[in-house]
Amino acid sequence: MNDNRTIALVAGVLALLTAATAVGQFLKRHPDRGLDPAAIRTFNNRLRGWWILCTVLAAAFWLGTTATVVLFGLVSFWALREFITLTPTRKGDHRALFWVFFLFTPLHYVLVGLNRYDVFSVFLPVYATLFVLARVAFAGDYKRFLERTAKIQAGLVVCVYCLSFAPALLQIPIEGASDADRTGNFRLLFFLILLVQFADCMQYVWSRMLGQRLVASAVSSNRTWEGLLGSATSTALLAAVLWWAAPPFQLWQATLAGLVVAVMGFAGGMTMSAIKRDRGVKDYGTLVVGHGGVLDRIDSMCFAAPVFYHITLLITGVKPG
Repeated sequence: MNDNRTIALVAGVLALLTAATAVGQFLKRHPDRGLDPAAIRTFNNRLRGWWILCTVLAAAFWLGTTATVVLFGLVSFWALREFITLTPTRKGDHRALFWVFFLFTPLHYVLVGLNRYDVFSVFLPVYATLFVLARVAFAGDYKRFLERTAKIQAGLVVCVYCLSFAPALLQIPIEGASDADRTGNFRLLFFLILLVQFADCMQYVWSRMLGQRLVASAVSSNRTWEGLLGSATSTALLAAVLWWAAPPFQLWQATLAGLVVAVMGFAGGMTMSAIKRDRGVKDYGTLVVGHGGVLDRIDSMCFAAPVFYHITLLITGVKPG
């Protein structure tokens, strides 16, 4: 991954993070600028989280496809744990959950790593669903049966199935690249991650600057229509500027992909916020400093990854698996 395009992309992201960190530290040391101190703290906490995220991703990319798939598998495992522990479970669910965590989740990522799209595309939504329903039924506890099984399946689909489409980008054949050279695929994955993170940041910035009309005040007090529009526009522009980093995309295709990623990421944030409000919690966890839990950080990615993956398939015209 030492080609000029990859180096330029990574260097650009590092330069952007460095500049943003310098601005954040300057504002922190000069509270007389009239800006909200809480907003500055939130901004700096997000930057720290992004430094950690970029460092871990860079290490995984350097080690190769297998390490990246394993990394996403571990993230899915932890996110699913946060999702399941958010609501109480009954004794009849425990054995089903054991197989969900220690069989279905790792086996799904093995299929992703083997590029078996024909199998992993239906493995969790079909076969894991049937297993969970039957296993909970065999436990003999019918109280709130649909509610309990639906929660498990929702966690599997969002935290494992949808997120796995991000590392699955590494397996899409790119014209002009050999099976041994996945540099373009790594840039494509990095491109997606960058767009998702940028869209999340811009939503926060535009909502703070111009936000007037909340999308759903009972669900989120800081997500506005102005933030969504500003985020989608800003992300589409960034995608247009960086279209050269995503090998299969032409300029207009990258711009459209950036717009879709921003909208889907926003939808993911709203959806997961609704679940947190329903359970009466602020965050899914406290593992990532400044970001709550892992699921708080990847909620946008979970919704954007499968859509971006299938857009890429449409553009390349290849049949996966």
